[in-house]
Amino acid sequence: MALQGRIDAIDVARGVALVMMAIYHFGFDLLMLGFWSVDVTSETAWVLLARATVSSFLFLAGLGLILATRNGVRWTPFLKRLAAITGAAALISVATWFAIPDVWIFFGVLHMIALASVLALGLRFLPWYVLMTLAVFAVAAPTMVWPRLFDTPLLWFLGLGRVEVFSNDFVPVFPWIAPVLLGLCAGRVLVALEQAPGWTMWRAEALPFRALSFLGRHSLVVYLIHQPIFFAILIPIRWLTA
Repeated sequence: MALQGRIDAIDVARGVALVMMAIYHFGFDLLMLGFWSVDVTSETAWVLLARATVSSFLFLAGLGLILATRNGVRWTPFLKRLAAITGAAALISVATWFAIPDVWIFFGVLHMIALASVLALGLRFLPWYVLMTLAVFAVAAPTMVWPRLFDTPLLWFLGLGRVEVFSNDFVPVFPWIAPVLLGLCAGRVLVALEQAPGWTMWRAEALPFRALSFLGRHSLVVYLIHQPIFFAILIPIRWLTA
């Protein structure tokens, strides 16, 4: 059976990443509102959770792009998706500029996914071993010595500068293009197989898997609304318990 249509396993994986994201953000909100003292921005387990979450989103973005373009780029769906992600990223930037100007989100995970989607259109033609090599370079790049040109604020999004960047959600191109490249690599390997492996035919029939699949199919909406929902719940509680 050839790879075709939506793959439940990928939607479920995306749903799991959303749950991981929600757990981290809920912990961050509890810290910010004074409900507990656990610093999720520095505690090892929480930092690993945040990094695993971002890596999962970016890996799935790369994998999904390969599967979506395996028979050629369908420009209308691609551009609609890109416009939706870019618009959502811009909305988050504007909202955080007014809400938390000291640490506003100027290049977060949605910004990275939007840029990576464009870059990946060209990179998807590369052999898997070249993609792997580029991923290794991407991880190492921030540790290399680069010209001070990259300290310029306009180039902070590359992640190659030597200045400390303060932002609530900073996901620069380097090293975070690495999981995208690994997703492209995995997609290339899958598409190279003439027969789809068994996991692509698996169906999310059990209720927990159906719920995760539903979240995964509506990931952008979930990403945008989960924090307002958390604040709508936590802020009144904070007021009542202050």
